Amino acid sequence: MMLRLGFAWSTSSNTTKHIAQARLFTGSLLRKDTPYTLYNSRCSGLPQALQFGQKSVLASTGLSWDSFRSSGAVFFSMASGSDGPDTLKSPKHTNRLSKEKSSYLLQHAHNPVDWYPWGQEAFDKAQSEDKPIFLSVGYSTCHWCHVMERESFEDEEIGKILSENFVCIKVDREERPDVDKVYMTFVQATSGGGGWPMSVWLTPDLRPFIGGTYFPPRDSGRRPGLKTVLLRIIEQWQSNRETLKSTGERVLEALRKGTEISASPGETLPSGPDVANRCYQQLAHSYEEEYGGFREAPKFPSPVNLMFLMSFWTVNRTSSEGAEALQMALHTLRMMALGGIHDHVAQGFHRYSTDSSWHVPHFEKMLYDQAQLAVAYITAYQVSGECLFADVARDVLLYVSRDLSDKSGGFYSAEDADSFPTVESTEKREGAFCVWTAGEIRELLPDIVEGAAGGATQADIFMHHYGVKEQGNVAPDQDPHGELQGQNVLIVRYSVELTAAHFSISVDRLSELLSDARAKLAEVRKARPPPHLDTKMLASWNGLMLSGFARVGAVLGDKALLERAERAACFLQEHLWDEEGQRILHSCYRGNNMEVEQVESTVYVNQMNRFNAKEGFIHKSDISCFYHDDSNPCASPIAGFLDDYAFVVSGVLDLFEATQRVRWLQWAEGLQLRQDQLFWDSHGSGYFCSDPSDPTVLLALKQDQDGAEPSANSVSAMNLLRLSHLTGRQDWIQRSQELLTAFSDRLIKVPIALPDMVRSVMAQHYTLKQIVICGQPDAEDTASLISCVNSLFLPHKVLMLADGNTEGFLYQRLPILSSLVPQDGKATAYKCENFACALPVTCPQELRRLLLE
Repeated sequence: MMLRLGFAWSTSSNTTKHIAQARLFTGSLLRKDTPYTLYNSRCSGLPQALQFGQKSVLASTGLSWDSFRSSGAVFFSMASGSDGPDTLKSPKHTNRLSKEKSSYLLQHAHNPVDWYPWGQEAFDKAQSEDKPIFLSVGYSTCHWCHVMERESFEDEEIGKILSENFVCIKVDREERPDVDKVYMTFVQATSGGGGWPMSVWLTPDLRPFIGGTYFPPRDSGRRPGLKTVLLRIIEQWQSNRETLKSTGERVLEALRKGTEISASPGETLPSGPDVANRCYQQLAHSYEEEYGGFREAPKFPSPVNLMFLMSFWTVNRTSSEGAEALQMALHTLRMMALGGIHDHVAQGFHRYSTDSSWHVPHFEKMLYDQAQLAVAYITAYQVSGECLFADVARDVLLYVSRDLSDKSGGFYSAEDADSFPTVESTEKREGAFCVWTAGEIRELLPDIVEGAAGGATQADIFMHHYGVKEQGNVAPDQDPHGELQGQNVLIVRYSVELTAAHFSISVDRLSELLSDARAKLAEVRKARPPPHLDTKMLASWNGLMLSGFARVGAVLGDKALLERAERAACFLQEHLWDEEGQRILHSCYRGNNMEVEQVESTVYVNQMNRFNAKEGFIHKSDISCFYHDDSNPCASPIAGFLDDYAFVVSGVLDLFEATQRVRWLQWAEGLQLRQDQLFWDSHGSGYFCSDPSDPTVLLALKQDQDGAEPSANSVSAMNLLRLSHLTGRQDWIQRSQELLTAFSDRLIKVPIALPDMVRSVMAQHYTLKQIVICGQPDAEDTASLISCVNSLFLPHKVLMLADGNTEGFLYQRLPILSSLVPQDGKATAYKCENFACALPVTCPQELRRLLLE
């Protein structure tokens, strides 16, 4: 029987046999005499029980865990939290993680576990002592990671078992996405699900042989506790070691075959309209009409879906399908903006909604969500003209500028969901920073509003508009642990017109009252204990956020936003670009003195030395020592992954089009060339997620889903197209086609898994247009034409300014520009396709008509 695995690939019969054997083996290892269920969860959701050896629910969907959970197809209620050890107490234990920069690793620095960071020291210890490795992966704002730490990793007995019998490695998945992807692939394949915290046991040579996610500390009913699992693995390692090792190797080989993505000989690019129509149909089938979004609870924002739908509309404006696609996107964005997933007091968006109406969120805030939603909302403004969407885009950027920005120009990664309700509290609670009792609001907004019906106070008006109830507005099924009892999550229940009419006041007066009330609540929130802030700065997510500021700034003509975008690009160049090694660096951190610091990684140095020996273009002397200490005399930062290059290139291209400063186009071209050298698969096409020459990363993977973040291959396909039309490099058009062809099977069968890549297929079909504005950079008529272009959503275009400098970069790369000149002394626009141009126009209204044809 053919088995479809959780991360969406069909295996050969031989592969299936190996995976099935692995499942049966791991199941029998844990079951012993009783066939109980392994406790499995994803972070920030209620645990999900998954039976080892049982066919996964995911298997029938054709989607990976990331894309599946973002589609909302599995229900998780809002997580609880009761973290909060006494931070003033002197720690009893301190391990190696105390020297790390990652917030997540530092959270485990005082566990009674002999933790190692991912690196050669841990690998050597496992080899020399012939011990299995316990690999634990999570991230700093992961609720269930906090729970497992408190329950198990702070437990002295479990800590002793771990430290004496395993080499224990802790990994921040955001710091080492390459490691996370490999072992999550294994966990998904062998258990049918995945999530964080991820727990995997490896042989000393890093081959996985058993894995899961969250484990309670001790047995509960038919669920095995971590202690039981550890003791049985120890027993098997002593009595059945060779079987464990051979099983790990067989599974790994099956995964290598099963995860391979490559173009077959003679295969061609799938039809753009056919793939787009199928993607639209699949999204329409999963669309939830009342509140928007896809599937039932929990609901994720899924910006990649929304951007596809708006792109689909641009080439199907007159069809019913096009109209429906636009309605789906705009309705979803409206309902999210009104819902509790949107922070009405302090701006920005929470991670996801635990219910179908976008009301009660998981309160974590992620940088990548803010970045993509800012772009989605400003795009909605372009296609609809509704000011609500522009206001929300500004709102998101205000939050990021205020709360997630470093003075260096970089952006922090995330804010946690959990915090202390008061300064006296000893236990954290989810959402404590964001929720309100009716009493608090009445006390804060007591003034009677002159002229309001019934002598209403400002509190009465505010509570009516935002759905605040005396007993709280969170349903018990959304609060299984009682953390939000009596609390209110603000959600807009009425339009301003209806609320104003209800209280017999004007809309303008109402808007003033609500704005004033929100400001007062914001001041109160400042006095509350804030949630944990992860000050890690990732190149990839900073690239996404750069796009957000550049795109919104360009559409709104907001110079301040464009200046912030340039600061972000300069930060990337200064702190996350290794000029000597010609490589992007993956991450850096805010240090104790508020200065930017790099993370230490001996593995990176080893990799670079191997790379030097193999390729000969990087020398040991080129690697700068960021830290010197006795144990690590020359440690360097983690090298960038494919996501880092793809997202930064995209962001820098957006910045170029927004500012028309050629330095950014030149840097984007250089980054793309480097990406091609490091990650391109010259045999099967497409890009590997990480350096395929790294011997510690056992699978050379190509991400084949657009989930919470778009796949780097999806983004790269569009980057290549844009760069080819901006630099004249025709080989990049061909490379983009080869990349898309490698994913043909996925695009044809389940394009809903790759909506961002479908947009690239559409761009190939409809051909990118080159919009050239000939004029002086600072002239008013030039600005008017550029503003006209930026006011429209044109997903299949590139924009460039021809300023008459024939010795400049653009003119040298695109000789056609020399033949395009201003008409009658006025700034002039040309719409070109395949370097053939339509008649010039000088009037913005004429240009608008031309662009919308």
